[in-house]
Amino acid sequence: MRGSCLCGAVAWEATSPLEVLHHCHCSRCRKHHGAAFSTFGRFRRDGFRYTRGDDRVKSFRSAEQIERTFCGDCGSSLEFRVAFLPDVVWMAAGSFDEETTVKPDAHIFATSKASWFDITDDLPQYEGYAPHP
Repeated sequence: MRGSCLCGAVAWEATSPLEVLHHCHCSRCRKHHGAAFSTFGRFRRDGFRYTRGDDRVKSFRSAEQIERTFCGDCGSSLEFRVAFLPDVVWMAAGSFDEETTVKPDAHIFATSKASWFDITDDLPQYEGYAPHP
C-alpha cells in the first residue's frame, strides 16, 4: 500500500498488509479532519516507512498518549500514533493512493459522534477503542 499527502510533498509505503479500518467519531478526530469522523487503517510499524518528505511531517500531541501527524506544507492528516500500541501505525485512509478491498469494520468513540451525523450502517459501535487483537 502506498499513500501521500494532498500536495505530494510526503509519501509513504506499507509492506505489511492493511489489517483493519476504523471510523473514529471522537471530537479530536472530527476537528483534525474537519469532518463527521476520520477513518484510519492499521499497519505493522515494522513494515511502514516514509519514502519522501519525512522532514516535512509535523506532529501534534492531542492527548497524553496520542500524537497526530500531518504534512507541514498542505496540512493533510497522516498518522495517528498511540503510545500504548507501539508496534502499529494508523494511517489516515484519505492518504491512501491505492484502492483496497479492506472495508471499515467498526465505529469507535461512537457515543461522541457529531449530533448532526447519523450512523446508518450495521458495523459494531464502541464507546471507546475497538478491541485490539
